[in-house]
Amino acid sequence: MTTGIRGIGMTAMGVSNDLSDLATRLDEIETTGLTFVELPLYDLDCVIAGRIYSTQLQAVKKITSSRRLTYTAHGPHPINFFDDVFRLPRHFEVLKASMEAAAELGAVHYVVHAGMMPLVQSMGLEAAYERQREWLTRGGDLAKSLGLMLCVENIFGDYHGNIHTPTPKRLARELAVINHSHVWATLDVGHAFIETDFHGLDLVSECAELAPYALHVHMHDNFGRQDDVSMYTESERLAFGHGDLHLPMGMGGIDWNTLFGTCVFPKEVIFNIELARRYWHWRQDCVDAMKALQPKIKTNAA
Repeated sequence: MTTGIRGIGMTAMGVSNDLSDLATRLDEIETTGLTFVELPLYDLDCVIAGRIYSTQLQAVKKITSSRRLTYTAHGPHPINFFDDVFRLPRHFEVLKASMEAAAELGAVHYVVHAGMMPLVQSMGLEAAYERQREWLTRGGDLAKSLGLMLCVENIFGDYHGNIHTPTPKRLARELAVINHSHVWATLDVGHAFIETDFHGLDLVSECAELAPYALHVHMHDNFGRQDDVSMYTESERLAFGHGDLHLPMGMGGIDWNTLFGTCVFPKEVIFNIELARRYWHWRQDCVDAMKALQPKIKTNAA
């Protein structure tokens, strides 16, 4: 293993609400040889109206705790500290409950999405960034108390230019200002590809700016093309190469060799594969592709 990498994992995608296939999903991931799993707390019903639902959480824990796996967790996608001020306490309420659930499940990282909002004039955007810094700092304090690392994920706006979200480089600037021991980044390379394509930015240089803060990395592939044509099926989207496809690495257009030849990650970084449930049958191919890339990864470990 490359010096400084803590581990490689995969998200347990597509778990049924009654958890009847969670054990099977974990089996399938373990069979690939991975020892880390990202739990999709956004889809496990462990939080109801901003409070932990103990019955469901304990049912999940009963399945996960018997494994020799290390867990990370992805919180609910709608958590958004760019939102209107009156709703921010509700976002934090959901963040807090889901972080507590993650800690109960033994997760070491908790992933939350960066903010997004309708495009407005610069003063409005900067006010949103100020709100996000304040609430992520509170989240960092909570993460520290729970033994978690809060990892803020770069996403992409809509495909028509109506939504603003930080580019990887801007997210790096924000994390530098926050400067919290328990607030880091999740570099989602696939999301970065779509966002940089829309704005005409360079993917590798943008990722290189965020990489030193990226204690967590989401791995999947796409073609960096906007999903701006009406499609009837996912197969049609694949045929056009449009949107956030979550393909195995090497099946899309990301130049992984150049990216990993340029980026330097923090020591103890965790790489997590986010493979779409539609392509779950390619999971071993995806893991093999990740392992082939692994020797190229650089960290700041001595």
